[in-house]
Amino acid sequence: MRNFLFNFFERLETNIYKPNRNGNGKHPSPVLPKHGLRYESVPVTTGLYASSPAGNPLDITIKKAQQYILSSQNQSDGHWVGILEADTTVTSDYIMLMHFLGKVDYEKQRKAVNLLLEHQLPDGGWNIYHGGPSEISASVKAYFALKLAGYSADEPFMQKARQCILDMGGIMKANCFTKIYLAMFGQVDWQAVPAVPAEMILFPPGFYFSIYEMSYWSRCIVVPLSIAIDKKPHIPVGDDLLKELYLVPRNKVVYRIKRDQSGWCWHNFFIDADSIFRRYEQHPIKFIRKIALKKAEKWMLEHIEKSGGLGAIWPGIINSVFAMKCLGYPDTHPALVSQLKEVEKLIVYEADKLYMQPCVSPVWDTAWTVIALHESGVPSTDPALQKAGEWLLSKEVRNFGDWALKCKVEEPSGWYFQYANEFYPDTDDSAAVLMALQRVSLPEGAHKEKTFLRGLRWIQAMQCDDGGWGAFDRNNNKAILNYIPFADFNALLDPSTSDVTGRCLEFLGRIGFTKTYTNIRTAVEFLQKEQERDGSWFGRWGANYIYGTWAVLSGLLVVGEDMNKPYIKKAAEWLKSVQNSDGGWGETIKSYDDPSLKAIGKSTPSQTAWAILGLLHAGEIKSDAVERGIKFLLNGQKEDGSWDEIEFTATGFPKVFYIKYHMYRNYFPLFALGRYRNLFQKYEV
Repeated sequence: MRNFLFNFFERLETNIYKPNRNGNGKHPSPVLPKHGLRYESVPVTTGLYASSPAGNPLDITIKKAQQYILSSQNQSDGHWVGILEADTTVTSDYIMLMHFLGKVDYEKQRKAVNLLLEHQLPDGGWNIYHGGPSEISASVKAYFALKLAGYSADEPFMQKARQCILDMGGIMKANCFTKIYLAMFGQVDWQAVPAVPAEMILFPPGFYFSIYEMSYWSRCIVVPLSIAIDKKPHIPVGDDLLKELYLVPRNKVVYRIKRDQSGWCWHNFFIDADSIFRRYEQHPIKFIRKIALKKAEKWMLEHIEKSGGLGAIWPGIINSVFAMKCLGYPDTHPALVSQLKEVEKLIVYEADKLYMQPCVSPVWDTAWTVIALHESGVPSTDPALQKAGEWLLSKEVRNFGDWALKCKVEEPSGWYFQYANEFYPDTDDSAAVLMALQRVSLPEGAHKEKTFLRGLRWIQAMQCDDGGWGAFDRNNNKAILNYIPFADFNALLDPSTSDVTGRCLEFLGRIGFTKTYTNIRTAVEFLQKEQERDGSWFGRWGANYIYGTWAVLSGLLVVGEDMNKPYIKKAAEWLKSVQNSDGGWGETIKSYDDPSLKAIGKSTPSQTAWAILGLLHAGEIKSDAVERGIKFLLNGQKEDGSWDEIEFTATGFPKVFYIKYHMYRNYFPLFALGRYRNLFQKYEV
């Protein structure tokens, strides 16, 4: 069977998929490795199922971790999912949403308030990651949510919160989307909100300012908000509920955005454009606005289909609720009902508190769990892995989404992050899933080979012209759009990043691609250009330089890069130089704001695992740094086989929104320990 598939793939390459060897760095046609596609897992020769000294601490730790993780598998369909924790802003939004709808569940509100009060900092504010300082938008949202819940400004904790907010510049320093929500409740004037004209939806794909030049999450945020902003709802809760958060009386606030005094620049250009659109908002061309609103509504409803809410992310879901209510949808409308059900699915109850997840991560968690278990010795034929593999196969995207506007393939493929998000698969999840499927032996009837080939074609086609990979779109990199006033959440775009590029290379290398292929060479060149002076790489989706450096080194190794090259050695030396005295690694989220803080922070299990993996892939198998890191993980494991980690080590939007995957603390250490044992024993032989 395997020889047949190898010959089949070779014929495909010969007849259809020609390598692009023109060396121009442009988007290549999908290709296949000449020796055939390695879609099956590598047989387990080391690990738990291999002979090893009884009572070996490493083996004991691995076995306990395996048992802990296996015990949390969903027995009905085989997937894994951990809690995805965010800051308090999402929980504050939930309280606002209930009041917007006029349907407050007072028991849920009480539990949400308990969460907010528990997370209030000593200075009175709220932060956006564990251990971080008070942040203005999070603090304003929490204060407003508490006000909606009936708390008086005279409460001591509210007085502290108010003073903290004023010290940070007051309510007008909150970000754009916070102001939009507050405007709907009458707490700020609509003049404070940058223009988000519904007419944007009319720009055709390919036009410079089309919504398809924004990131997927931006589209899901902005399209429904453009409807709400057009309708300008007013929820009667008392327009002076937040008057004490203004530095100057509300009627004296100047809403003009400050210009750059240096002369012409894109910042000033978009300020002028915003001013024009604001005037247009007062007297829009009615028939054009009507067409735009209808198209925005249609787009929103279409993209809700086959998803866990619009974009399967919190802001898309609640913004679509706001939009539908502004359009007059009755509470019984199926689309509105479905969105509200998705809201309820994101609630996490903890003792007498509740908090909201920004989304869920079952595909990502399942892929990495399979990888970690197999790497640590669980065979590819194990029923737990087979069941998980079948579940992952079922999550393949089989419809064309927004990505198809710039990525041309005959058949859609890819994997999303959540339970359902058919319009938005991403390359990072897809690469992880395909690497997981490679490690699982499935029955021939599972159609794994066809799925694998579709996924390969899709990932190759998603490569950007600069050689790297973004997450959800191809060539989503028009940097000047970041100057649009409503784009102050610092993530309007989805350009190529080092960590995602490293992941895609790791997958392609594992199935046989090397630097002899043009698309691999251009990716390596991209990573060389992206390397920091100290040898590290930036981590877009994980905190931060430790994460990015691990992902890149993993990818470079498997595509055949010479790991003795100076730039690789520089990366390894950097990882060793930032190791903590306890043997672990840690990096504060603050490194996104201040790169001088890169790799500085309390040691965590997940970040230590990433650093160990990076060093192992750089050839530091028996280095003192790796040995100390392994000991840190061994000593930190709890009796039940898990590790503790309270820090946020993942990233939604750098500088704005961070997340904590509750499973990171377990499957990444297991992966690192398994990889270490396998490489060490191979090295010994």
